[in-house]
Amino acid sequence: MKDRHLLSGFEPDPARDAGHREPPERVGFFTDTSVCIGCKACEVACKEWNAIPEDAMPLSGMSYDNTQGLGASTWRHVAFIEQKVPAPDGRTELSLVVGTPTAPEPPQAPDDMRWLMSSDVCKHCTHAACLDVCPTGSLFRTEFGTVVVQEDICNGCGYCVPACPYGVIEQRQHDGRAFKCTMCYDRLGAGQEPACAKACPTESIQFGPLDELRERAALRVDQLHGQGVEQAHLYGHDPHDGVGGDGAFFLLLDKPEVYGLPPDPVVTTRDLPAMWKHAGTAALSLAGSIALAFVLAGRTKEGR
Repeated sequence: MKDRHLLSGFEPDPARDAGHREPPERVGFFTDTSVCIGCKACEVACKEWNAIPEDAMPLSGMSYDNTQGLGASTWRHVAFIEQKVPAPDGRTELSLVVGTPTAPEPPQAPDDMRWLMSSDVCKHCTHAACLDVCPTGSLFRTEFGTVVVQEDICNGCGYCVPACPYGVIEQRQHDGRAFKCTMCYDRLGAGQEPACAKACPTESIQFGPLDELRERAALRVDQLHGQGVEQAHLYGHDPHDGVGGDGAFFLLLDKPEVYGLPPDPVVTTRDLPAMWKHAGTAALSLAGSIALAFVLAGRTKEGR
C-alpha cells in the first residue's frame, strides 16, 4: 500500500485505507521542543484522564527525568537532556530553557549548560507495523487516523512490542497486555483536544488537523532560523519517510539521537509482502519438485 501511494504522488489516507468511508480530517500532535519548560503537566494530565496506574517513579539519578521513557504506564514522557553549550563557532543564541517563541535571550558563554526538553509520545504512524502484526485486531486505526489498542481484546502476545520502530509499546507485567497513547480517542469523539495538549502551559504540544500543523511547524522553523537557531528542524513530518509520516511530529534543536529517537525510522514490516511472495514461490517450487519426483518414480516402476 505504501508503494502505491508513493508512486501515485498522493499522500496516504490511513483512516480511509482502514475502511472508514467518510472519515474526518486527520489530526495529530506537533511538539515544539523549543518552548518546552519540562513542567510535566502533560504527563500528569495524561495519567489523570486515562486512569493510568502509577509506575513507582523512583529516583533514577538521571537529572530530573524520573519516568525515563515511554511505557505501558507512561504514555507521555518529558525528557530532560543536559548539554554544554556548543563551541563559539556553533554557539546557539537562543536559550533552550525558557526562551519565548519570539524573543531570544542574550548569548551564553561556552562553559554554560543548556536543557533540551521534549515531551515524547506514540507517533501514530501512517504505516504502523504494530497494526500489521497484531493477530487479534486489538490494534486498530480510528476514523481520525490514529492508532489505538483495545485492551479488552489484547491477548498479550507481545508481537507489537518489537514491531514498533520507536520502542513505544510496552506490556504491563501483571497481565502481559500492551498499552500506549490513544491520543485520547474518547475526547476526540466528543470534539475535545487530548488532555496533554489541553494542559500544556506553553503550547509546546499543539493539537489539530495534521496538514495545518505541518504548515504551522514549517513557519516556526523559519522563524527560529531567522533568529539564528540554525539547528532547528522538523522530525517525523515528511509523509514520504520510512513510516509514511508520523501523526505526532516534533521540532528538534539537535539530532534525533540526542532525544532518543531513531534518525531514519522505517516500518519494520516493510519487507513482509516480498518475503511472503518469495516464501510462496519457494513452496510452489517445492511442491512441483515433489510432484515431479512422484511422476518419475512411477514411470521408473512401470519400466521395470
